[in-house]
Amino acid sequence: MKALLVIPAYNEEECIETVIDELTSSYPEYDYVVVNDGSADATADICRRRQYRFIDLPINLGLAGAFQAGVKYAKQHDYDCVIQFDADGQHRAEYLPALIEGLADSDIVIGSRFVDKPKPRSMRMLGSNLIAAMIKITTGKTIKDPTSGMRAYGQRAISMLASGPNLGPEPDTLAYLIKKKGVTVSEVPVNMSERLAGESYLNVKSSTKYMFRMAISVMLIQFFR
Repeated sequence: MKALLVIPAYNEEECIETVIDELTSSYPEYDYVVVNDGSADATADICRRRQYRFIDLPINLGLAGAFQAGVKYAKQHDYDCVIQFDADGQHRAEYLPALIEGLADSDIVIGSRFVDKPKPRSMRMLGSNLIAAMIKITTGKTIKDPTSGMRAYGQRAISMLASGPNLGPEPDTLAYLIKKKGVTVSEVPVNMSERLAGESYLNVKSSTKYMFRMAISVMLIQFFR
């Protein structure tokens, strides 16, 4: 299967070289494209200097816009699957084969931290449980790790994400595609690492707001798309 890793990157100058060098040295069989999402730091300069394959967005579009740019690239270049992969080192490439293999039976495969492990007790996990409950209520599908950003998408999902407006790689999009488009979703167990450097844009306050916004969108807004 011809696979492409789409790697959205916003201000990841401290991480991007380590992530790409690890991929190209240990997993050269996978293609990748970095999507520089209007970074204000040296992310784009590093990509140019190191001759990485990358798309340079002139402004910051956010995760949804950056990921969709990568998916459009994959569709234009006839890739069979897209793997969403973080630029901060949290996603571990050792799980790529399992994600790709899962596409034999599903349109989307989620790298899940909680297939065979309980969720820790935290406000963030409370939000994750709320989103999972909303997805279960609206679609009948149980997804144990709906906020995981490590996902593989098959050709059917690629076509929908490349052409559909506002279809970002978020839990409400999963619910919409399951409910309205009949997309099949499965999970495979993964572990994730701490980010290599820098700080996540999601702090306690923004994480809480994100979780509740996603839950409301899953429950209500997605059906008006």
